[in-house]
Amino acid sequence: MILSVNKYKIALIGFSLSKGGGEKVMANLSLFFDRKGIEVHNIIVLDGVTYPYAGTLVNMGLQKNTTNGFANKWKRLQFLRSYLKANDFDFIIDFRPRTKAIQELIISRFIYKAKTILTVHSFLIDYYMPKSAWLTRLIYNQTYATVAIVDQIKERLESQYQLKNLTTIANPINLEEVNEKCNETVDIGFEYIIGIGQYADNIKQFDKLILSYANSILPQKQIHLIILGTGNKTPLEELALEKNVLKQVHFLGFQENPFKFMKNAKFFVLSSLNEGMPNVLLESLACGTPVVAFDCLTGPREIIMDKQNGLLVENQNIEKLTDAMNLIIEDVDLYNYCKTNASESIQRFSLDNIGKQWLNLMKIDDVYNKTDREV
Repeated sequence: MILSVNKYKIALIGFSLSKGGGEKVMANLSLFFDRKGIEVHNIIVLDGVTYPYAGTLVNMGLQKNTTNGFANKWKRLQFLRSYLKANDFDFIIDFRPRTKAIQELIISRFIYKAKTILTVHSFLIDYYMPKSAWLTRLIYNQTYATVAIVDQIKERLESQYQLKNLTTIANPINLEEVNEKCNETVDIGFEYIIGIGQYADNIKQFDKLILSYANSILPQKQIHLIILGTGNKTPLEELALEKNVLKQVHFLGFQENPFKFMKNAKFFVLSSLNEGMPNVLLESLACGTPVVAFDCLTGPREIIMDKQNGLLVENQNIEKLTDAMNLIIEDVDLYNYCKTNASESIQRFSLDNIGKQWLNLMKIDDVYNKTDREV
């Protein structure tokens, strides 16, 4: 009898490795697993790579044609099935939204043969599963585990869908990346606060942020507002013009290195309608920058300790958001206290700490390899 020692093999499957929160988690976990000697394959459905990652990249987005018809979809599903079978993965971790019931049922029953972990990254759970509860259970209850990023999402999945094998693992933050990039020079000649996110669907509610900013003391103190992200900025510019703050509100588009902007901001503002677990709050605090955020569902409450590393504001109360922005500027002692605590407050979310929770979930031991017996 011969003992053979092999690496664990994990397939990470997502929409892309760019822009989204779930995509960022996928990229960060690839770095952690690779560092631990685990063989990682990153399989993406759409062609988009901006986040640092480790391991093999399988870009299925390059196989997608302009029509994306049935034949093209079937071809890519067959490719995925063959690739997964050929590589004999120990685990598949899926970060994709899963709303197309029949497609996801086919994937879960006929394509994913390894132990599968599905993730849910938003309180808007309709984005991650079919509307039909019984179809959702058919897809999700066959998996090794379903990971929610906060307990409130886990509890909603339990009550609404009666799912089994649920657990909570928070989003990790790659402190090495943040520390490396946040000290790059920013050529901005004024003080500013910052908000980050896409404004295509208005989930980030930058209109409310602009209103709160315009009603605050910040414009009079020559503290500007910078917004990073993509989308149609015209309505937001028109609102800023109407409120006489257009010259002090700056839309700088998507930035590959947002950390340097966070580092140099007075504070970060999150005005979202809802979230999952906002990476931007973790990243801002890691940069040493306090945060002001609506207590929206979900995430801010798990990250912000009110008046210790930032201010947690009554959900969707614009007047109180304005008050919080004023307070953190006017109360210098409070601001300095929050700034001093910022970085240390999120160490529990470090990639090493969260990565170990993933290893524990998969029962991968400390040597990060597996032993097979051969006769």
